[in-house]
Amino acid sequence: MLSKKFNKVQLGHLPTPLESMPNLSKRLNGPNIWIKRDDTTGLAMGGNKVRQLEYYFGKAETDGCNAVLTTGAVQSNHVRQTIAAARKLGWYVEAQLERRVEGRKPEYNTSGNAFLDKLMGAKLHYYPVGEDEHGADKAMYDRAEELKEEGYKPYVIPLGAVGKTPWGSLGYVECMEELISQSTATGLKIDGIVVPTGSANTHAGILAGLTSLGADIPVYGFCVRRDKVAQTERVLTKTRKVLQLLGLDESLVTEDLVNCEDWVLEPGYGQLNDATEEAIELAAFEDAILLDPTYTGKSMAGLIGMIRDGAFTEDQNIVYLHTGGAPALFGYPELVEEK
Repeated sequence: MLSKKFNKVQLGHLPTPLESMPNLSKRLNGPNIWIKRDDTTGLAMGGNKVRQLEYYFGKAETDGCNAVLTTGAVQSNHVRQTIAAARKLGWYVEAQLERRVEGRKPEYNTSGNAFLDKLMGAKLHYYPVGEDEHGADKAMYDRAEELKEEGYKPYVIPLGAVGKTPWGSLGYVECMEELISQSTATGLKIDGIVVPTGSANTHAGILAGLTSLGADIPVYGFCVRRDKVAQTERVLTKTRKVLQLLGLDESLVTEDLVNCEDWVLEPGYGQLNDATEEAIELAAFEDAILLDPTYTGKSMAGLIGMIRDGAFTEDQNIVYLHTGGAPALFGYPELVEEK
């Protein structure tokens, strides 16, 4: 078990269920769709960041820290769950919200995750540039220096991939151990895994986890922020760092195993498109699964597109990793107001 090698804190309701989506599978007349319910990890409405934060806070605890800072978009699930983790553990927390998504309705800035961040009482800062990962991280590290002068020992959870150790990815190495155990217990042969890919911590952890287990299962990542060339490099970089943490040969994961696609990315991060709207509506109507417009809606749109393109056969089993994000739905009233 990873928890015997790396320190982690207990935050999530784990293991999460592995369920079928029979109605959507039938509607699409394609493979059997299964859903790994990481939207049910608990902690302030759940999501994939809970698994990651168990290891980030574990590392921070090992380092003797007592405060945490992080950054993300206004409707960031990561920011919400980082604040929640700090509240649960009794740590001081500050968060930076980036103006990444332009032209949204007022609800985007006041409801959903943005509302919950304020409800949990975190001190919030705002970063005006949406696509400046280096600058956003620097602003946090600068603030961390100020907190040191106030007597805190802060830990920064950054956005950037360059030079940073993706401790959170260990949560998805552990998730793959959990998923393979569930599939073995039920006799389910998994023929593919679909996941949204943004910061790449989840995607990298999945690839490293499957590699460590010797499980030959293709992983399809649908980009939510970068084109597939840039995202492939990001995922590859982080996966190799995770393999190093695990003491494994980093060359075990090659570029052709990453499988990033960006055809559902436009018109950009956090923006709706027709395929994403359809995916959100189909999942809700057919199997009462709630997806968000930024991550899960786009990756489900990617899966639906693959099925319609004949990428899978009817006897195959495809696992869709639900990374959560339902609170963000409240920032997109147009999904229902014109229906």
